Formats: sequence, C-alpha cells, structure tokens
Amino acid sequence: MSSHTASPIIVTAAMLAIGDELLSGRTKDKNIGHLADMLTLSAIDLKEVRIVADEEEAIVEALNALRARYDYVFTSGGIGPTHDDITADAVSKAFGVDCIHDPDAMTLLAEMYKRREMEFTPARQRMARMPEGATHIANPVSTAPGFIVDNVYVMAGVPQVFQAMVDNVLPTLRSGAKMLSRAVSCPYGEGDIGTLLSDIQKAHPDTSIGSYPRFDGKKFSTEIVVRARDAEAMDAAADAVSAMIANLDGKGISANPTADA
Repeated sequence: MSSHTASPIIVTAAMLAIGDELLSGRTKDKNIGHLADMLTLSAIDLKEVRIVADEEEAIVEALNALRARYDYVFTSGGIGPTHDDITADAVSKAFGVDCIHDPDAMTLLAEMYKRREMEFTPARQRMARMPEGATHIANPVSTAPGFIVDNVYVMAGVPQVFQAMVDNVLPTLRSGAKMLSRAVSCPYGEGDIGTLLSDIQKAHPDTSIGSYPRFDGKKFSTEIVVRARDAEAMDAAADAVSAMIANLDGKGISANPTADA
C-alpha cells in the first residue's frame, strides 16, 4: 500500500469592495475584516482583496480577473437605489447577460414597501435589478436581495446587511482543509531571529511562519505563529522554532530591549 498522503483540499476566495466612498475615506470599510474572519472559520482562504470605484469598466475588469483566479468572489456595495449603484450592471456585463428587474425581487420589494405604506418608486425598484438568471441571496434585514452568478456572490455594502448575507451564503460553500495554528512565544526581537526563522521556513515549506513584535511596556519580544493544514507539519516547524529559541538561550544572547522596526 502506498504511503502517499493526499494533498489537503484548498478552497480560495477573493473580495471586491466597490464604492467611491471607500476610496475617498468617507466610509471606513468594516466588511473586509468580517468576511476574512468568517471565511477562515469555514476553511476558505481569502487570498486577495481589491477596492474599486463606482466605475463600470473598473468593476468588470477586476471581477473578471478575480473570478477566473479563485473559487469564490464576494463583492460588497453598489446594489442600492441611487444612480451610482451600478454593480448589477457591471456584473451583468462581466458575464455577458442582460441586467433585468428580477420578477421575484420585484415582488419581494413591492410587498415590503406596501406593508410599510411607502411608494415603490423607480429608484427603489433599482434594488431588484440583477443579471438575468441570477440566484437570490436572502436579505433578512432590509429585504432587497443580493445575488449569485456562477462563483460570484454580490452583496450589499451596509455592514449589517452584508453580514446577514454572508451568514446565509456560508453554509452553501465548499470548504477546504482547516488551517491549524500554533503560537510560540519568543523573548528575542525580530532582528535577532530573522535569518534563523527564514531558514526554518525554507526547511518547512508546507507551513507558513509569521512573526509579530510585542511590547509589554518594558521590552520587546516576538510572537511566532506557525500555520499549516497538516498537524504533523505544523508541530515539526513549531518544534524547530522552539529549538531555535532554546539554542539562543544557551548562547546567552540578550533579549532585544528595543524594536527593530
């Protein structure tokens, strides 16, 4: 019997945040961090995030690049009732289909505004526009749905609505092998361990080793985090890091009292 171990399943994703207000600084994005957290918990690797203006050509270009490269693409913003909410048009163009007033979305919104005794104006009807053939993403907060086309998930920019849509989408996604992590506390600064840590990383290519400076008010230290999808690989690299620290202790090297950067 072969001793070959199957490679872990890796599922990748990207996010496209859309809106002039994000680039001007008027709106501080809260969706990127939330999506990153939720995808990590779902064993999906968020590999890239782009922010683009409310410009159709920029949205189409970014979307086509991302959807060809990753398993999933999540967008936020630009599906509201105003003239600059053009995400539905841009996604339709990227897929080469018509952008329509989706009948089911029109019914949902018409009934909601009727209950609220508000007029279902042409501007509000824009929130029912999506690429022909798209599937809805339910919106329990404000009714207007997001939508799915192939591997692209188009969601609102308002954080509360975005988060609700993400909650509805996650159970439907394919997950990969969960990323494991192990932290090792190191009393030395990054300048003392940088070269040694690089050597360990090269010797353990199936892991990702990150170093994070810490300051307790008196001196600097480093937290080293080893990540891997295989527990054995993670432990081997973490043990090598611990051995490196012990070796430095044995040489009597003083912990770095100041930061290197």
